[in-house]
Amino acid sequence: MKTNHCKIIDCTIRDGGLVNNWDFSVEFVQSLYASLNEAGVDYMEIGYKNSPKLLKGADEAGPWRFLDDNFLKKVIPQKGTTKLSALVDIGRVDENDILPRSESLLDLIRIACYIKDVDKAIDLVRVFHERGYETTLNIMALSNVMENDLVEAFAMIKESPVDAVYVVDSYGSLDHNDIHYLVNKFKEHLPNKRLGVHTHNNMQLAFSNTLVAAEIGVELLDASVYGMGRGAGNCPTELLLTHLKNSKYQLRPVLGFIENFMLQTREKWEWGYLIPYLVTGTLDEHPRSAMALLASEDRDKYLQFYDQMTTPEVNFSQKIQKRPE
Repeated sequence: MKTNHCKIIDCTIRDGGLVNNWDFSVEFVQSLYASLNEAGVDYMEIGYKNSPKLLKGADEAGPWRFLDDNFLKKVIPQKGTTKLSALVDIGRVDENDILPRSESLLDLIRIACYIKDVDKAIDLVRVFHERGYETTLNIMALSNVMENDLVEAFAMIKESPVDAVYVVDSYGSLDHNDIHYLVNKFKEHLPNKRLGVHTHNNMQLAFSNTLVAAEIGVELLDASVYGMGRGAGNCPTELLLTHLKNSKYQLRPVLGFIENFMLQTREKWEWGYLIPYLVTGTLDEHPRSAMALLASEDRDKYLQFYDQMTTPEVNFSQKIQKRPE
C-alpha cells in the first residue's frame, strides 16, 4: 500500500474539545504539540477560530474554542516543524477576527460547512487565501447529500482557490465501498484539488476507512490521539503513525503522551465505540440522540433506544401521550 504521499492532521484538541467543552490545560496542549512534533505529525489542529460574539456559551468553553492569537503565542512560544491548524464554521466566524498569516501562528484554516453553504464557504476561502493561509473545505454530513447537489457544489469548488477538499463521514455511517465511491467522485470532479478524509468510529471503521482513502490517493488524513473526538471519536493518530508506510513518523513520543495525559482524561470523559453510537451510525443519524442517551439514567437500554430510533412515529406518539395537560 503506497501511503508516502499522506500527511496527518491531528484533531485531538479541536474534535476532542467537543467531548469536554475544550477543558484542556495549557500543559496538556503544549505536551501534545511537543509529542506530535517529535513524532513527525504534519499538522496539529489546536482548536476553533470562531468568534465568541457569534456563539452562545462562549464564557463556559475553554480557550481552544475561540483561539486568540496572542494567547496562542504564549502557549506555543517556539514552533517546530508541525504546522498549526484551526477550524471555522460558516456563520460562526467574523472574517475580521482572522489576522494575516504573517501575524499569526496558524498555517492552515479549515472551513466546515453543510452542502447548502458551499458558496459562503468559498467566500471565506478566498478571504483566508488572500491573507496567506493554506485552506481546506470540509463538507459535513456527506452521507445525507444528494448527488446533484454535490455535483453543483463541485463546479463552484473547482474554480475556487481552496487547496484541499474533504470527504467527511460526520455520522460514522460510511464503509469502505462508500469511501471508494466518494473519493473517486471527488477526484473525477475536482482533478485540480488535493483531498482529505475525516472519519468517525461509530462502527469501528474509522481506521480502515482512512487507510482505504489513503490507498486511493487521499493526502490529508484526520486523526486524534487515543481516538478522542465527538461521540464515537476519530481514527486514532497512533494507529496511523505505526501503520502508514512513511518512515518519518515515530510512534514512541505519542505513546508517552497517552500514558501521561490521555489515560486520566479517559477516566473523566467518555468517547469511542459504544453501542448507542453504533445505532446512530448504522441508521445514518447525527450522534446527538446517542449522546443524550449516554448522559441519562437509561444509558444501557440499547434495545429501547434502537426501537425508538427505528420507529420514530411510535416514539413521537408516546411523547404526545406523556405531555402534561
